[in-house]
Amino acid sequence: MSTLRRARYQFKAHPLTLDAVIAAAVLLCMISSAFAAPDGDHGVDWGARPPGVVSLLLMVLAAAALVLRRRSALAVLAATGTFALIECVTGDPRAPVAMTTVIALYTVASTTDRATTWRVGLLTMTVLTAAAMLAGPLPWYAQENVALVAWTGIGATAGDAVRSHRAFVQAIRERAERAERTREEEARRRVAEERLRIARELHDVVAHHIALVNVQAGVVAHVMDRRPDQAKEALAHVREASRSALDELRATVGLLRQSDDPAAPTEPASGLGRLDELAGTFRNAGLPVQVARSDHATELPAAVDLAAYRIVQEALTNAQKHAGTGAKAEVSVVRVGPNVEVTVLDDGAGATGTTGTGGGHGLLGMRERVTALGGTLTTGPRYGGGFRVHAILPVQTRAGAERKPV
Repeated sequence: MSTLRRARYQFKAHPLTLDAVIAAAVLLCMISSAFAAPDGDHGVDWGARPPGVVSLLLMVLAAAALVLRRRSALAVLAATGTFALIECVTGDPRAPVAMTTVIALYTVASTTDRATTWRVGLLTMTVLTAAAMLAGPLPWYAQENVALVAWTGIGATAGDAVRSHRAFVQAIRERAERAERTREEEARRRVAEERLRIARELHDVVAHHIALVNVQAGVVAHVMDRRPDQAKEALAHVREASRSALDELRATVGLLRQSDDPAAPTEPASGLGRLDELAGTFRNAGLPVQVARSDHATELPAAVDLAAYRIVQEALTNAQKHAGTGAKAEVSVVRVGPNVEVTVLDDGAGATGTTGTGGGHGLLGMRERVTALGGTLTTGPRYGGGFRVHAILPVQTRAGAERKPV
């Protein structure tokens, strides 16, 4: 570390030491100016008109007050202004005690607001100049009297400029910090949303296929000895459900492993185009499903198409698990104005008298999907038994909702 940099670090760490050095330098400048006569016969004459004892004492006291200028700027300004006022009235020749007042005024202007700077600066300028012109030993139009106006104005203006610059730099720093915090919060929010989205998709994929495998496995265990043909058919359905689950999981994991966002989407092909295939898997598992569509072959955005498919898939899975033996389900997809309405009904009562209730995440995942697209979801028991799931999905999704689904 260089000597200059080390000294700068020490002064920043100990500002009182810096103020003491400044006060000593100001005192040296005042004494030098007091003993110098710039208009001598041979240029500057030193000691031609030395200052009096009172002037020397005022210079020392005013310089000593500057040591405390950071701790109490207004008090230091009042003290140095008083010493300068006494010197303006009694000094002959006049010593430059007003130099300390200019520095104190600069400190006040750089550490307070502009209104305070204006009030204090005008008061200091008026009092010193008026005292020097009206009660001083020099003529009122003397150059030294006019200089008081210029120097006090310079001190106040320079301090105000420094304060404005500091405020500007601080505002830029705070704006940058705020922007950084906003970016971090946005990144955390996006990560949380992505985690929820992945968890919801994996739940829908795994829960559906595992539920079908569980049902078919129960059928195999029940008819293995008495009806081996039916057992083989059930095992084929188990193999088909597990294969579909693996395909969807492979596509999901493959999409998550991509580091970029390709122009051609590579999301799983699940959508209402596979609705009949989905209904067939539940029929094979023993749940009669009727499908009715009047969406007029509407071309849906990928996010809406996937959400509608997952809602039907989860609702039928819940019906399969909770509706009970002998229950039937109905699925309808209808285009109504700017929306697509998806309804899934079942007529089962379940073991507890209600369908679709429980501690799982299926209904919560449905609601999250619909809310993300700006739609509405209504779920609840039907009058007379069964359960109803009704979703209204806008065909034109909100900005940002049409993202690459997982």
